[in-house]
Parts: sequence; C-alpha cells; structure tokens
Amino acid sequence: MAAKAQTYKGMKDYLPREMRLRQYIVRTLTEVAERYGFEPMQTPLVEYEATLAGKLGDDEKLIYRLQYGDDRLALRYDQTVSLARVVGQYPNEITFPFRRYAYGPSYRGERQQRGRFREFFQFDLDIVGVDSRVADAEVVAVISESLARLGFTGFRTLLNHREVLSALARVSGVAPEQAGQVYRAIDKFDKVGVEGVRAELVTSGLGDDAITAILEFIVLEGTPETVLATMREALQRDEQGLKAVEDLGTVVRLLGALGVSPTAFAVAPRLARGLSYYTGIVFEAVIEQPPIGSLLGGGRYDKLIGAFAGRDVPTVGTAFGIERLQIVMTELGLAPQESSTPHVFVTVFAAEQMAESLRLARDLRAAGIPTVSALQADKLGKQLKEADAKGVRYALVLGPDELARGEVVVKDLKSGEQQSVPRAAVVEAVR
Repeated sequence: MAAKAQTYKGMKDYLPREMRLRQYIVRTLTEVAERYGFEPMQTPLVEYEATLAGKLGDDEKLIYRLQYGDDRLALRYDQTVSLARVVGQYPNEITFPFRRYAYGPSYRGERQQRGRFREFFQFDLDIVGVDSRVADAEVVAVISESLARLGFTGFRTLLNHREVLSALARVSGVAPEQAGQVYRAIDKFDKVGVEGVRAELVTSGLGDDAITAILEFIVLEGTPETVLATMREALQRDEQGLKAVEDLGTVVRLLGALGVSPTAFAVAPRLARGLSYYTGIVFEAVIEQPPIGSLLGGGRYDKLIGAFAGRDVPTVGTAFGIERLQIVMTELGLAPQESSTPHVFVTVFAAEQMAESLRLARDLRAAGIPTVSALQADKLGKQLKEADAKGVRYALVLGPDELARGEVVVKDLKSGEQQSVPRAAVVEAVR
C-alpha cells in the first residue's frame, strides 16, 4: 500500500505561483538591506542543543530537539541565537559594527495558526557591536522602506523600550519577582484587550492601585511627542525609566532625519515583545487590515551575544516573517504583475522544425526574455493550452511556411490576437 501523500502538520509546500511571490519578497528585502550596507550571512539549520538552551525563556519548550549518536542537537529556533554563536566563534573575522542579513527556515514546535507555522522562513537583519540610537533608528528605517517597496500602505512601526516596562512595574509598586508576569500580561494586549490584561494582572496577585496605574499607562496613544511627555511624567521618579524614554525620543528624532514618514511609526507603551533577551528599544510593524497581528518585530538585545563572546556585544535587529508577509500581500492584492513566469512559449510544429524552435528559444533567452519551449512535437492546440496553463503571455509558432518566409507567428494568449513578424525582429516584438 502506498504511503499517504501529506505534509507534517505545521509545515507547508509552496508551489510555483506561491514561490514566485516569496522570491519577489526576498529579492526586495535583499535590495533594501544591501543599500543600507548589510552583508549576507548563513548558518546551519542544526545547532548543538546547548547553544539554544537558556536563551529563549518560556519559549524554550518549543525547541525541536534531535540526537545523533552522542550529540544532543536542536533545529534552529530563529537566526538570532545562531548570529550570537557566530560572533562568539569568529572574533577575528568580523569587523564591528557588523551589519548582516540572513534568510532561511527555522523551526518551533508550537500550535499552528494563521500566519504561524512550525517551519517558517525569516529574513533577519542586525547591527552588531554598537550601542547607538542611530543603529536602532536605521533598522526601523529599513523596515519602513521595505514594507513601502512591497506595496504596503497604512502600516505603522510601534516603538517602546523594555526598560520603560521595568520602570512601570517599579513605580507601580510591583514586587521584582512579579515583574515577569506583568510583562507577559502586557504582551497579550493586542489579543485580549484591556480587560484581558486586567484579568491577567489580577490573577498574578497585583493590587488594584498597581493594576490601574499599569493599565492607564499602556493605553496611552497620540503623537510620539505627546506620548513621550506623558511617559516622562509617569516615570519621573525612576531614573532608568526616564533614560529609556529619552532613548525613545532620540530614535523618534532620528527617524525624521532618515526620512521616515511621521505616519509610519508611533510610540506604544503597550508593546512588550515576548522574547526574554530584549534589553532596550523594541518595535513591531502592524497593519489594521487584514487582522493578522504584527507583520514583524525586533529590538535591541545587548546581552545575548555575550553568552558566546565572553563580553556584552550590543546588538539591534529585526526579522521579517516571509509567510506572514505573503499571506497579507496576497489578501491585499500586492503580488507584483512582473514575475519569473516565462513570458514566451516556443512551440514545436513538427520534429523537423525542432532545431529551429530551439534556436529561437535560445535567442530569446540570450536577450534576457524568460522562455520555455515545447519538449516534443505535438498538436499545436495542446501546446497552446500548456502555455496558457503556465501563465505565459506569448506563444511563437515556427512552421515550414514561416521558415520559408523568414517569419515567426507571435500569438498573444491573453487577447487572442496574432501577427507574423520577421524572424530577426522577434526579440523586439516580444519585448
């Protein structure tokens, strides 16, 4: 009995139509990253389990673990921990500040939901080795430019600082051992709303005054200047909190200098970001429709790389989730008209004309025109049907009559119109 044809739950096959959009997304992100001076890097899918252990907080339970002989291994959870390992492993081969980008799959054993898979692809970019608000702003600028280049409108990158949330817990009278519960509750704001967060905080054992102070703070909205002013007032008794607010203000000013539209970002005190390794500025890009949550996120993590380098190495970065971008772009009709679909299908009229048809296909490809040719002589109607099914725009017919006249029939499969053109002019006619 043949095995049932199926993919493992939480993983997905991508057929050509979907892959063309994925490739377009990655090409666009690569072009933007390289214009900002980011360099390509790649790491293995498999790491030692000890490399990932202790780096992911509560999410460590989602690691896919393997064993090969005596080696305890794990599939890459994300590309951030792998970056940290690389920086620690190659101290003499990396020049700081180090701007890198990387694209590839990672794996998490979590419940599958819309836009979230167990195998997922991310495009990461990070600036390593400098504690600079310019670096923070530059990563946010790359996010904004990339989303605009992909055709998104109405998106915003939400900004906050992890130390702001720590200060909020302190000034609200939250005990240090309860602070983590506060962060986790705030991180659920977009899913459960104010009352959901309130219920989480009540369950955590916080008093009414602390809960009220926290909720009033995280619902702040308005222009960056207005929100920052209110944050300063609320955290005025906490020196570290005020420093974090000043950092946010600096990033806001730098985004203006980098040309990021004021409508493309906002200061959001409710933004927490779940991963435990963030230490400073955090950000998420969101879009109201379709309702899919955040498009991507990231932030500053100054301690993680030190686990391998033996010293703190300040770093800021972000990760674009390709699946999520693809879902939203498809729903919004943002898939580009131009793609890698072959533009031309060269038919084979008869076996005797095969060589001429192949030479015609060769000339088109040499001119940079994506071209597919029939692999055997068959009924012309069947070949045209194949070309149409592949989404090809033009079919070329080169039969004995056309050869005798030195011509080629160019048929527009979209309109149904056709014309005969000189063989020497085919490339320009198709172009």
